[in-house]
Amino acid sequence: MRLNEQTLLEGHKVVLVPYKKYHVPRYHEWMKSPELQQLTASEPLTMDQEYEMQKSWHLDDNKLTFIVLDKVKWQDPDISEEDSMCGDVNLFFNDADDSSVAEIEIMIAEPSCRGKGFGKEVLLLMMQYGISKLSVSKYVAKIGMENQVSIKMFTKLGFSQVSISEVFQEVTLDYRITDEVKGQIAQQTSHMITQQYAENNR
Repeated sequence: MRLNEQTLLEGHKVVLVPYKKYHVPRYHEWMKSPELQQLTASEPLTMDQEYEMQKSWHLDDNKLTFIVLDKVKWQDPDISEEDSMCGDVNLFFNDADDSSVAEIEIMIAEPSCRGKGFGKEVLLLMMQYGISKLSVSKYVAKIGMENQVSIKMFTKLGFSQVSISEVFQEVTLDYRITDEVKGQIAQQTSHMITQQYAENNR
């Protein structure tokens, strides 16, 4: 989706930036991991396929992607943006009957970035962006049954379990965005700074 191609979202711990061509090599390295392939239900791609995927995501009106940066590293002028990368977060608008329903997916790929509260802040920033810019009224998350860390994180944020698929070995959760929830998320992300994105802007 091109909506966020020049948008940077800055939080306390993380910075979200649009997925660009120069992020692909690090993303490609991440996706060689069997663990991440399993958690994201992904097949390994060649580098050329990864570049094509980045391009298609950028142009796909039903998919919104941000790359997650470690803010401490991002603020260090001696560390490149690529070396600040720690994951990604996506919205998928695949409900043909309701364009205000978005599936949300997060990946904290760098082991050094886990267990620091990055995931929670990333989800809150992305949900607030989806509510304010895309009028999202409900978020859906599909998580592998073995990924208890993610299931607990989504549940603590307010998501409720809808179903369990034994076939796909995944749990589906959702979160309806009522006026009360909008207020809660807005309050939890009141520190968010939105600015225009440029490569390596600090």
